[in-house]
Amino acid sequence: MEIKRLAALAGHQNSIYSVESSAESDFFYTAGNDKGIVQWSFDSLSPVKVLMPVKTSVYSLHIPPDGSVMASGEISGQINIYSFTEQAVIARLHNHTLPVFSVNSLSTKKELLAASEDGTVSVTDLVTNKLIYTFKVSAETVRCMAISPGEQLIAFGCKDNFIRIYSSHDYSLIKELPGHTMPVTSLCFSPDGHLLLSGGRDAKLNIWSIPELELKESITAHMFAVYDIKFHPSSPYFATCSQDKSIKIWNAETLKLLKIISREKGTDAHTHSVNKLSWNTKNGSLISVGDDRMVMIWKIEM
Repeated sequence: MEIKRLAALAGHQNSIYSVESSAESDFFYTAGNDKGIVQWSFDSLSPVKVLMPVKTSVYSLHIPPDGSVMASGEISGQINIYSFTEQAVIARLHNHTLPVFSVNSLSTKKELLAASEDGTVSVTDLVTNKLIYTFKVSAETVRCMAISPGEQLIAFGCKDNFIRIYSSHDYSLIKELPGHTMPVTSLCFSPDGHLLLSGGRDAKLNIWSIPELELKESITAHMFAVYDIKFHPSSPYFATCSQDKSIKIWNAETLKLLKIISREKGTDAHTHSVNKLSWNTKNGSLISVGDDRMVMIWKIEM
């Protein structure tokens, strides 16, 4: 496997916490501990503009599959809905009063889910932008979530070390998974829906079988917290990133480590915690963002 850094992009003034791209777009978006969400061009690998201002730090970004809007969750608890068609914020949701760490959507139901430090998940109608339902997932922070490819299951990662699996049909609890010894910080279903991967502050990468929801394997993947996990959309590998400043590429079938992207391994990579990842579905490049205020683009070839 060969890895080449295509770009190291400056523009943010503080830590970057989130990155999001759409399969149908020539742009990607980043946000963090400063006052705007930035739009970047895949073609020129440069910033286009500040897409929208925000009042507080942004912890989460999400573009639903239809690519019509982008939701952003702020440290204040506010959720913003930005319309790409109208080029404006069309709704500001106040469903939470504590930070929103993760936003995602169910395309079949046209519903937006937001997970918060208050331990609840809010469900908003993406047609009317009205709150439909709020349910309690944990007595502590809900840090991350993932939705299965068939949109049957929703996994929530919590500060109390548990993963909780819910039904998307009626938002009922299916099972609690006690696989981590510290808070769960990242979740991702495999594209075929057969696996759920979880990462925690315990530096573990846990692999769960679907639909059995049983622990298949546990790997000490990093030195510190695993902050994100992303499967490549079409190739048989996935990436993890960590507070330990590294990105790792893994074989999705054998779960073997293929490559480490870090300064310790001789790559001009991030100097601080790597917080989020996103794959560019058009050319297969990997986008990483972190506490060093940098956006990095990586070309990965087998």
